[in-house]
Amino acid sequence: MTKLPSLTGRELLEALSRADFEVVRVRGSHHFVRHPDGRSTVVPVHAGESIGPGLLAKILRDCDIGRDRFVALCR
Repeated sequence: MTKLPSLTGRELLEALSRADFEVVRVRGSHHFVRHPDGRSTVVPVHAGESIGPGLLAKILRDCDIGRDRFVALCR
């Protein structure tokens, strides 16, 4: 199993944008992203804080992106 990288919210949004997700709205520090096929999730963007491993795994499940593919998107 591939270990997930430690990312900030901004870095996670950049990786998701490479997978064709777009920010559809922002409410406070929460960015709502959606894929053209209907998959969606919420990414919290807090300055200097990284996304925890549990939340990152939940976001990847919501987006239906595997760990290996996600690591490739982060590069």
